[in-house]
Order: sequence, then C-alpha cells, then structure tokens
Amino acid sequence: MTTDVYSFYTPERFARFKAFADTKETPFVVIDTQMIDEAYRELTKGFPIADVFYAIKANPAPEILTLLRDRGANFDVASRYELDKLFSIGGISPDRVSYGNTIKKAKDVRYFYEKGVRMFATDSEADLRNIAKAAPGSRVYVRILTEGTVTADWPLSRKFGCRPDMAMDLLILAKELGLIPYGVSFHVGSQQRDIGAWDAAIASVKVIFERLKDEDGIQLEMINMGGGFPANYIARTNDLATYAEEISRFLEEDFGTDLPRIILEPGRSLISNAGVLVSEVVLISRKSHTALNRWVFTDVGKFSGLIETLDEAIKYPIHVEKQGELEEVIIAGPTCDSADILYEHYKYGLPLNLAIGDRMYWLSTGAYTTTYSAVEFNGFPPLASYYL
Repeated sequence: MTTDVYSFYTPERFARFKAFADTKETPFVVIDTQMIDEAYRELTKGFPIADVFYAIKANPAPEILTLLRDRGANFDVASRYELDKLFSIGGISPDRVSYGNTIKKAKDVRYFYEKGVRMFATDSEADLRNIAKAAPGSRVYVRILTEGTVTADWPLSRKFGCRPDMAMDLLILAKELGLIPYGVSFHVGSQQRDIGAWDAAIASVKVIFERLKDEDGIQLEMINMGGGFPANYIARTNDLATYAEEISRFLEEDFGTDLPRIILEPGRSLISNAGVLVSEVVLISRKSHTALNRWVFTDVGKFSGLIETLDEAIKYPIHVEKQGELEEVIIAGPTCDSADILYEHYKYGLPLNLAIGDRMYWLSTGAYTTTYSAVEFNGFPPLASYYL
C-alpha cells in the first residue's frame, strides 16, 4: 500500500510542510503549531467538563509548552527535568502541574513540593509514604490497572497502576498519613481505538468512589482519565468528537450530573498529527538474486525517533513523491544494530522507481519522536526539530 498524503493534510498544509522541508537536511521533524492549537480547541470543545493536563513527555518543545500555557492548559510532568523546563518558560503557576509519574525518588518529590506542586500520582505504599514525608499535606491520586491494554497500539498498564482493592487501601492510608486522598487515575493505553475501554475503567472508578465514601467516610473529588486518544496513523480511528460523546455518556451513566473534577492528560492526540518527519533513502538492496522484497534503508530509525515502531506497534503513514508500480519493502534504519528494522512483517508498498536520495515523509510524527531520539548512538546526532 502507499499513503495518500491528502487524506491526512490539506494540499495547502502539506505544501507548507514541504516548502519548509526543502530547505533543510534530513533527518528532521517539522511541526505545525497551528495544528496543535486546533487540536487543543477541539479537545476542550469536546470535553468542556475536563481540565487538560498536557503530557509533556510527548514533546517538551518550548514552542509547544508556550502555546499551551497561553491557551490555559495544565501540565502532567514526569520528572524534575521536565518541571525545570516547564517553569523556565515562565507564566505557569504550580497549581497547573501534576507530578504524574508513580516511580520517583523521595528527593524528587521534595523538589516538586519545594517548587509549590501539591498534586501527586501514586500506585504503591512505599511511594505513598515517600510523598507523606517529602510533600506533607499534598493531594494524592492513585492509579489503577485497566484492562484496555489489549486493544491499545502502545499499552501502558502493566508497569503502572495497582488493583482497585489496593487503590482503596492506599487512599485510606493516605488519609492516615496526613495526605489528602484526592482521586483515582487510569490510562487505557496509548493509541486506544476501542472507546469501550473507558467504559470499563470508569465503572471501576465508580466502585472505588462509592465504597470509600460508604465504608470509610472518604469523599474523593477527582478522576484522572489519562490520555489514550488516538492520532491518525495507518489504522484510522473514530474522530475525537465521537470519543468525547461516548466517554461523556459513560461518565453520566455512572456519576449522573454530580461529576467529580475530570482531568485529561493528552499527549499524542494533541501533537502527533501536527508533525511530519522527513528522511532520505540511504540505500536500496536485495538479499539475494531471487529475493521478493527490497530493503529500503533510510537515515532515520529506531534510535533516532522511531522507537514506537518496536514490534511494529505504531504504523506511520509514509509518503514518497515517486509514483508507479509498487513493491512490498522492508524498511530499516541506518545504524549498525540489527534491531534497527522498522517494518519487516507489515509490508509497506513503495514504488519500484524509488531511488537513493529520494525523500520519505513520515506523517503524524509530532509526538514521541524527538524525545525518544538517542543522544549519540553510532555518533548520529539527535533528531532535529523545527516549529512552524
């Protein structure tokens, strides 16, 4: 198969991408901040009941942080280094920050606390006790395991979260330790195409809310529904309005009109579609005289921003300018590492007349590319990025 670029971008928008790209040496990603602005407005229109906490890890570029700051967004921060970067742009108060990583050093909890942050995620007793000591009196929310991981392209929930019975115990302990048991969080998995995954997770949260209130006198105030809203890759999805409509219905079915505070932590869905990664064909070869597939080697790979091709989980749309008869290819990166094969089982169709030096345009690559790029593997520099 080949990609129709105009099913992802208007001709005018892609022409703008390409005009800029033609002036730069590959590989790099170019990101249209106007598209991020549009995506943010669409999200807040679809979820007027929710507070948006942008997941900085998706792309921490100052241009993006500044834009979202000015739109009134809050921020989900995963490390003290992200916090420093966020506060360095100015104009963001600590009450717009959540320390959303459940795996953190006690000294980092203290660092956030000293910077004024008072909302922390947790999923274990040891971490909760660290928060109680290093950030006394803070609000905590407990992340629960969810079952939506089998339908997400990039699952998240085995490493993070705990079972609902443990979550209740932790929230009770939080109160005993002088913390504020604030709420429950979940993440149905990144690039989650099954909207029903939110239904099951919200139902689990409802049980926790009711049991803690009835049995322990604890009134939780917040549900953090994480991210998971998809970007436009090869496997197309419902539009965001459909997600918003269905998820809002799930919330209303379980909580009625008496909704707690709702938090969303989008990353991919806000910025992925806004980016086009541009690479160059380095080499084209076959492994034998009778091989049915060409190998196409390009100057970007797993170690330069495309780690989400691991296990071929994320299938980026790829556009080339050459046209004509297609042949299935294996696509690999430029490094001296046998793991640097991007797509071998899922076969992309690229034109037979594709040549060394031709450019490949990887669409919907605004998220999790610059941040996953290695610093100096094989001496290659990190992925360059530009912001329109």
